[in-house]
Amino acid sequence: MSDGIGARLRGARERSRLTIMQAAERLHLDAEVLEALETENFAALGAPVYVKGHLRHYAELVGESAEALFDLYSQGTRVPQPDLTRIPKAAPDDTGRLIAPAVAVIVLFAVAGAVWWGLSLTHWYASVAVARPVVPGASSGPEAARLGTASRGPTELTPGTVSGTASAAGLVAVASPSAAKRLATSAIVPWASAAPQGQIQAALTYSGDSWTEVYDATGRRLLYGLSTGPATRRIEGIAPLSVVLGDASGVTLEVAGRPASIARFVRSDHIARFMIAADGRVLAAPRKTGG
Repeated sequence: MSDGIGARLRGARERSRLTIMQAAERLHLDAEVLEALETENFAALGAPVYVKGHLRHYAELVGESAEALFDLYSQGTRVPQPDLTRIPKAAPDDTGRLIAPAVAVIVLFAVAGAVWWGLSLTHWYASVAVARPVVPGASSGPEAARLGTASRGPTELTPGTVSGTASAAGLVAVASPSAAKRLATSAIVPWASAAPQGQIQAALTYSGDSWTEVYDATGRRLLYGLSTGPATRRIEGIAPLSVVLGDASGVTLEVAGRPASIARFVRSDHIARFMIAADGRVLAAPRKTGG
């Protein structure tokens, strides 16, 4: 409508004799942000808190009333309450008839798996007992385990005569299969979880205010909005990271705990665009095509 947010901002900008590009440079923003405000495409700007922040800065630049624009924005974003008296009743769902057969099949598979596991465990115990028989009457304690063979008489084994974890596990298996299982399990060292591949860590330290946008290689937004100084913002994501600083004159960068210079990427209007590679290098951002 003629007196909407976009129309008021556009009219105020034209009265200030500013183009979209000139206004964007003064606000250290992309021109697409101001175009979204003037066309009232607020969904492209993210959460309402970001929309209101952009509205306030743009209104202050072109001499519009930020509070009046906030009122218009609030009226346009109100969600009407549903009429609960007109909600249609859901049609009966026949899928419930399939639940009982599905549950029966799952229970059947679970019982069969338990039986198979029990038979396998029993077979394992039997094979251990056959391979290493216990001499009748021998003590099953760890300090007096005894083994008997056909070619030699019973031999007493003490803890000092057992060498290595495998021998100890075999000795306890003769006395008690459950003890052998516990010993073998305790000898297993779990693998440490591997660190995520392609991750890069960085830190931005602000001595003043600067609009900041940081995205990782998957398109995930790591940092977006006005960062006020003095402060340090830490970021981590899949490399390469794409970084835009609205006022880079008061920002320093560390990558993987080491200082990194961004001076060569700072333009005359103090805007900086660069990328952080997986090996920690700071590279120039690719140029945008089409405007």
